Amino acid sequence: MEMKTKPDNKSKLMRAAIHLMAEKGYKGVSTKEIAAASGVSEMTLFRNFGSKLSLLEQAVDRYHYSVEMTQVFNRELVWELRKDLLTIGRIYYELMDRNRKLFLIVLQDNDLASIREKAQSHPRKLRELLSDYFAEMQRRNKMIEVDAEAQAMTFMWMNYGAFMSQLFSPSPLSSLTPEQFRESSVDLFVRALSP
Repeated sequence: MEMKTKPDNKSKLMRAAIHLMAEKGYKGVSTKEIAAASGVSEMTLFRNFGSKLSLLEQAVDRYHYSVEMTQVFNRELVWELRKDLLTIGRIYYELMDRNRKLFLIVLQDNDLASIREKAQSHPRKLRELLSDYFAEMQRRNKMIEVDAEAQAMTFMWMNYGAFMSQLFSPSPLSSLTPEQFRESSVDLFVRALSP
């Protein structure tokens, strides 16, 4: 039987902070509330993070997506444009959806601009991974000659826009499911970029 490890205090505090801040806003939650919700003392929060802002910064670093996307590019790609873009798009959406509460927290409070700027390291890493992938696909003659970075940004913005269009709105803009959107958009990319 597999034993589940108990989450450490830092993880419990981060998850409690994300949940409470998504519900009440960054300013609407005290360190005392976060500590109580995670079952630890406020002193433990300060010992681990120093401040509420530092706690949120570390949560953004831990729960964002660049590490997982790097693993996707290193382990899951098969060098077939359609399959790879469907995989990248699916996992990107899953990670963005998992981090939905973090997006809501950081985007809704203008005082968190420094965290938003720091969080840009994640899309920058994805841009680098996608650009390198498109360049390698061109070297393998599996893609036409194009600006790899421009295609990476187009793919990212398309998927980011699809995610953001339903982040704040409870009613969908379209009846398309995320899977249908990915299939359709990837098919456009494949038709446009295949030799």
